[in-house]
Amino acid sequence: MSYRDKPWTKKYDPGVPTTLQPYPSQPLFQFLRDTAQRTPNAPAVISSAHLPIVGRQKAELSFGDLDAQSDALAVALSDMGVKKGDRVAIVMPNCAQFLIAFYGILKAGAIVCATNPTFPGPKMLQQFKDCGANTVITLSLFYNTVKQIQKDTEIKNVIVTNIKDYLPPLAALLFTLAKEKKDGHRIEMQASDHNLRDVLKRYAGRKPTVEVSASDTAIFQYTGGTTGGLKAAMATHQALVCNILQIMAWLTDESTKRGPYMAAIPLFHVFGMVAVLCYASRTGAALAVVPNPRDIKEVLEVLHTFKPTLFDGVPAMYNAINNNPDVAAGKYDLRSIKVCISGSAPLPPVTKRRFEEITGGKLIEGYGMSETPTATHVNPILGENRTGSIGLPIPDVECRIVSLDDGVTDLPVGEVGELVIWSPNLMSGYYNLPTETNNALRPGPDGKKWLYTGDIARMDEDGYFYIVDRKKDMALIGGFNVYPNNVEKVIAEHPAVQEVGVAAIPHPDPDKVGQEALKAWVVLKAGQQATEQDIIDFASKQLARYEVPTRIQFVKELPKTTVGKVLRRELIQMEMQASEQKAAETTR
Repeated sequence: MSYRDKPWTKKYDPGVPTTLQPYPSQPLFQFLRDTAQRTPNAPAVISSAHLPIVGRQKAELSFGDLDAQSDALAVALSDMGVKKGDRVAIVMPNCAQFLIAFYGILKAGAIVCATNPTFPGPKMLQQFKDCGANTVITLSLFYNTVKQIQKDTEIKNVIVTNIKDYLPPLAALLFTLAKEKKDGHRIEMQASDHNLRDVLKRYAGRKPTVEVSASDTAIFQYTGGTTGGLKAAMATHQALVCNILQIMAWLTDESTKRGPYMAAIPLFHVFGMVAVLCYASRTGAALAVVPNPRDIKEVLEVLHTFKPTLFDGVPAMYNAINNNPDVAAGKYDLRSIKVCISGSAPLPPVTKRRFEEITGGKLIEGYGMSETPTATHVNPILGENRTGSIGLPIPDVECRIVSLDDGVTDLPVGEVGELVIWSPNLMSGYYNLPTETNNALRPGPDGKKWLYTGDIARMDEDGYFYIVDRKKDMALIGGFNVYPNNVEKVIAEHPAVQEVGVAAIPHPDPDKVGQEALKAWVVLKAGQQATEQDIIDFASKQLARYEVPTRIQFVKELPKTTVGKVLRRELIQMEMQASEQKAAETTR
């Protein structure tokens, strides 16, 4: 059997096609236009706030209004000098305005460059300069950060919106009185800048005339959060259209078409942008938005109140729900959840088991990258979910496991090598980085360009894939290859452990300079206790001796990306700084 046989297709759920060819050739926003025409009054976004005494209030933005307002914004952008192919940055958390900005930029023929709004000024500046954005659409909370760095960028237009503009009326009033100034949302806007609400009113009823084709670039998705490098993966409208239809074909459960959908994962990340925002526009489901996914109480309140059926997220979020005392006390009803797709980081089996017990829904692991925006593998909805597997390649995704030595030779089924992918949803390359593009996208034996993911993986005889680790994270301990992901999965099963991160550090023994040692940073569950030896003994029962981290540090939290990936490089930096400080104290 070879990878060309696509053994995974035999494990597809009934009704899932092996191919969706030919895909429609259209701009991404056509999904929104079609839905707005079909169900103009259906809610596209649910914004909500919990108020004392009166409870949770909600406001809705319909698909018709979303389409019309993004049309108006597109015309405004063109009048401001934004041309086809220009880059426009969005600096917002999850909110109704994010969707208006997203579709308005695309309709203007420009490219969406979504930015993490919590970035400090220097990091935001780096991204703005890299993409060459000439316009920024920002929440007022981040306005001052944008203005501080604007002089060092090509930004000519700044459009500002206040979070209260799409809140329920009573919530907006109370926000104005009690929180707007205190929390930093009230600003002194410069005369040269634009208020989004005023812009939409001025251009209401206007429609853009820019011709946008399927082959035009739609987004720059910045990646490299776990490596520190700044790379913008470029995706065309066509690539995103393909992936949305691939995901839709995979999710055969009709409840995943109806919604509402939970929108807690950041929409500025490709997982939230494509698998949540764009997918909802295609299916006609409302998004129940949560601006701050770290606020687990708010996440739970929205889940309990609006009863979403689909909840895409990350393991850290599901784990936090599992360990929330109010969930354990039965305060929240989470039984509306039918399907959750977990991505961006490995899903510990213990997290999956517990979440499914609580909700009665299915939590399935998937896999994707900014370079394949967004999904390429998902476990079956109805069929078998194999422990530790990222699932099966979805329709029209081709995969191979190639040798780590030469990067070319296909390895036999079951052997570990680098995962390479071809799919109609691949990026077109990294912006202004030809060397990195050529290293990531390489010609295969069939002449097509394949994406070299940098992930070490294997495929079993039925076509289920398993991520072993990132190539760069593999440790060499005593001459043996050790994969931190595998070690983390074992330690996460300890009943006292809430989260764990494992990484290779420079060996602290002076006699072993140049060698590596394995260390685990452990977050304990509230009220639980464990010693270093407890963790070591537990791991020793399931791991080879060289895989067991002999250095354990208990911490309050782990450094993570915005979508919940543990930043191993920051763990290593913490270790290096501690070692340097200890050495300095010793020499005093």
